[in-house]
Formats: sequence, C-alpha cells, structure tokens
Amino acid sequence: MMELTIILFERLGLLLVIAFVLTRIPGFRSLIYREFSGKMALIHAGMFGLFGIAGTITGVVITEDFTVLRNFVWTVEDDQMIVSSSLVAIVIAGLLGGPLVGAGAGVIAGAHLFMLGGVGFLANSLVNPLTGLLAGYTARFFSRERVISPMKALFIGVFPPILLIHLLLIFDTTTMDMIAVVNTIGLPVVLSNSIAIAIFTAMIGIVLREQENEAAQAARQALALAEEAIPYLKNESIAERANGIADLLYERLKLAAVSVTTEKEIMAHRGLGHDHHLVGNQITTDLSKRAIAEGQMLIAHSREDIECEQEKCPLEAAIIIPIMEGNEATGLIKLYFKKSQHIRPVELMLARGLGQLISNQLQTIKGERLELYSRDAELRNLQAQINPHFLFNTLHMIAALVRKDPAEARHITVKLAHFMRFNIKLVSEQLISMDKECQHVQAYIDIVQRRFSSRLDIQFVQPEELAELSIPPSTIQPLVENSVQHGLATVTEGGEIEVRIVKVAGHVHVSVRDNGIGFPEDIVREAGQVVRMEKKNSGTGLYNVNQRLISLLGEDARLVARNLPEGGSEVSFQIETKTEAY
Repeated sequence: MMELTIILFERLGLLLVIAFVLTRIPGFRSLIYREFSGKMALIHAGMFGLFGIAGTITGVVITEDFTVLRNFVWTVEDDQMIVSSSLVAIVIAGLLGGPLVGAGAGVIAGAHLFMLGGVGFLANSLVNPLTGLLAGYTARFFSRERVISPMKALFIGVFPPILLIHLLLIFDTTTMDMIAVVNTIGLPVVLSNSIAIAIFTAMIGIVLREQENEAAQAARQALALAEEAIPYLKNESIAERANGIADLLYERLKLAAVSVTTEKEIMAHRGLGHDHHLVGNQITTDLSKRAIAEGQMLIAHSREDIECEQEKCPLEAAIIIPIMEGNEATGLIKLYFKKSQHIRPVELMLARGLGQLISNQLQTIKGERLELYSRDAELRNLQAQINPHFLFNTLHMIAALVRKDPAEARHITVKLAHFMRFNIKLVSEQLISMDKECQHVQAYIDIVQRRFSSRLDIQFVQPEELAELSIPPSTIQPLVENSVQHGLATVTEGGEIEVRIVKVAGHVHVSVRDNGIGFPEDIVREAGQVVRMEKKNSGTGLYNVNQRLISLLGEDARLVARNLPEGGSEVSFQIETKTEAY
C-alpha cells in the first residue's frame, strides 16, 4: 500500500505539471471568471477530457498478484487493473465548468478507460462521467466563490474514489479478489486524488491573484498617466500636445520607443528609431490604417507588421492604440518594443486602459472647452452693451461743445467712435493686447474726464513694455466705470481715480482705486463674486469681469475688492506676464 501511495503521488506530480501549463492558457481564464458559452463548454470539456486521459496514462497497473507496474499505461491485459488519476481532472472540470463540462470531460476520459479494458473497466468508465456530473452540481453550492478553497476541494475530492470503490464492488467481483483490491488501492487513491485536487485549486487561486495584481497595477499606472497627461491634452497646439504625451509615456513606461500621430502623419517620436521615424512622415502601415479605421487597438508582432523601411530598425513589435474623439479615431499612440516577447498581458491591459482614459479625457476637455467658449461669448455680449445713459450724455456733451469748443467736440467724438468700435469688436475676440485695452480705457477716461472735469481727476499709469501682454477685452474700463458711477457718485469735487498697471515678480498687477465712499462693509468681500439682485447697484459689471478673468486666465486672476484705510476703495487683479488662454 505504501509503495502504491508513493507511486501515485509521483505520477500526480507529473499531472500537476500539466495542470500548471493548463492554467497558463488564455482560454482557461473564461473558466475562472465563469464566462460560459456552448462553444467554450465543448472546448473545456474536450480539454479536461484529454487531461483525464493523461491522468490514466500516468496511472499504474496492478496485476493479479498485486504487483504494481510502473510503466505508463498504454495497454492493459484482461487480468490487470488500471489505477487511474483521471478523477482529478474530472472533478476540477465539474467544479469550474459545471455539470455539462464535468460530464463531457468524464465521458471522454471514461471512453478511453473503456477502450483500454482490463479488470474493473466498467466501474472505471462509469465513475468518470458520474463524478463530473456530481462535481458540477456540487459547484452550484459554491457559486459565490470564483475558486473553491483548497480545504473544501480536499473534502470534495474524497468522495469520487469512494464512489469508484463502490462501483468496483458492484460490477467486478469475479476475476479478482475485489475486496482485497479495494483494501490495497482504497486509501492511496483517496489520499492522492483529494490532495491533488486541493493543490490544483490552490494553483488556480494563485493564477487568479496574479491576474488581479497585474490588472490592478495596469489600472493604477493607466490612471496615473491619464491624469498626468491632462495638461498636455488641454493644449490646443497638436504638435505641443503630441510632444508632451510622447515625453510622458517614454519617461514613465521605459519603452523602446513611443510615437504619437494624427490620422495621417507622425507628430512626435521618442526613443529608438528616432533617426528615421521622423516627425512629418506619413502613416503608411496597414495596421495603423486599420487601427484608425476600426478604432480598435492592434498589435504588431513582428518587423513585417511594423513595415519599417529601415532594415536595421531595432523595433520589432508595437501596440497601436487609437485616440478616439467621439466615434472617430483622430490619432494613434504607438508603444514600441524591441521584441514581441516583451509585450506581456500587463502591457496590453495598460495600453487598453490608457487609450480609453485618454479618449475620455479628450472628450471631457472638448466639452469643457465648448462650455467655456459659450459662457465667455455670453459674457462678452453682455459686456459689449453700451450704457444708453452714457451714450446720450456723451452726445449731449458733444452737442454743447460744437459751438463752444469745436476742436474738443471733434476730439470727444473720435474717442466715442473708438469706444463704440471697440465694444462692437469685443464679441469676436477672447484675448487682446494690453495696448488695445489701454487705448479703450483711455478713450473712456477722456470722455468721462471731460464730462466731469469739475469734480474728477483720473490718473492712468501704464508701462510701455507690457504692450503685447494678452488680456480679456474690456476688463479695466468697467472697473473705472464702477468707481465713477458708485464710488464717486455723490462727490461734487475733489474726486480722484488712479488706474495703475505695474509689473511685479512675473505678474502684472492692475488696480483701480478711488477716494469715494467705498463698498458697504457687508458686501465688500462679495464684490465681483455674486450679483445682488435685491440691490439697485447689483454689481453685474464687476461680476462679469470677474467671471471672464477666472474662465480665461484661471482662479489666480480673480478680482479682489477692498476698502482703503484712508477712505475710498480699490479693485484689483493680477495676471501672469506670459498669459495664455486658460
């Protein structure tokens, strides 16, 4: 009995090696995740049936005098009996695939035992499909577990050999002393089968954890890369966007090379092959064209798939990821490898996740940009509406000046024309030069200064070196208007307004201060932040300016309002010296 036990464990060692190889087959994953279909059930039944036949071939034969023959089992004499390990494969098939897979595998393994013949062939043939069927139904009690625990498998594995023993005692009692046979093989078969089943389920558990760890690692890396890529994706320049993404992926993923393309040409390439994978080269490979046309990730497994014209190109494999905007692929990300073997499942999972995340980010950015444009256009339309009182009062002033001072009337008319022309153009541009903005402010100041010459003095300080700085149009004028209409509305003389534009440590600080009544203390912190509908002076002008500064230049550019210790108030904001649309 001891000798038979040792031999069976040796043979089960071989069987477990085959089982280990089986767990590395990609289709095996569908069993673990219970992805059943008729076709896959047939394939898995056939696969485990062959596994069961291997268990029979690696079994042993017992002769009439209870001698154990250690050779692999290819044939069996009529007075000999097979001690097979096929039940290990059949139980696993039933536990993972259910009754259909278990019974199917059992029929295949049983048919093989039936054809081999020998003592107990009928019991050996019947026990396999019965075991597969019962194991499949048993698995339904553990349907919430992806893989049955080794201890449960050990327990379940005890019963098939016991069933075999009973069948032997029922069907084969004439040719050998079956009771003696059962006494000899019973314990070794029970031990070896149950332990082998437990080990196999433990192996499946390890495979599952490996796959989950790889998937988790790929997901984490893809999420991190997609988040880091956001600043590059927001760039409206396609070339700068491509260069940024190529640099990021090449540095983080440590690949042989990375290319970023549009649907027609290469926009950036980093790594090996940079001497001939040049920016501006047209996309000519069939796989790239297919990836763009179908919007599906494809893999180049060989130099022929890459179709590089350079014979000494060191790149032999690639993952081609389409960048989707809506339902159309607008470009590709190509991850290059030196060898096809370097493309592991984790790289494929990472590439697939990265493509989906970047495509989603682009879609989100596109939506945000459309919303931003729409809101900015609405605010600019509001800003462009000229106060009718300002227009009528200015026209009356010009009419009065025509007789008294025709030159001044002509000057104010020109300024009014400039002011109105600027407001009409306001709706068409998001950013203008500081020089144009200052001309607009100066036109307004000249008109207001002439109209309120007896009670207002407006100082305007502007540095010449900031003439080309970009700024949202009509940002400063509403601040001056706010001082005139609200801060100094009740002042009859001595009113002062100072407009200062100064450069400070990489920023430009713009401030408008007056010596008027200041903001009421209860609203000074909300000035420009909200529209107070219950008040006559709702602050709509400051609110519109503030919203446009934030949406175009970011939170750092928001308006700051405060009352001055010496009286009056100041409204200011700052923008970076190198200003770009946000």
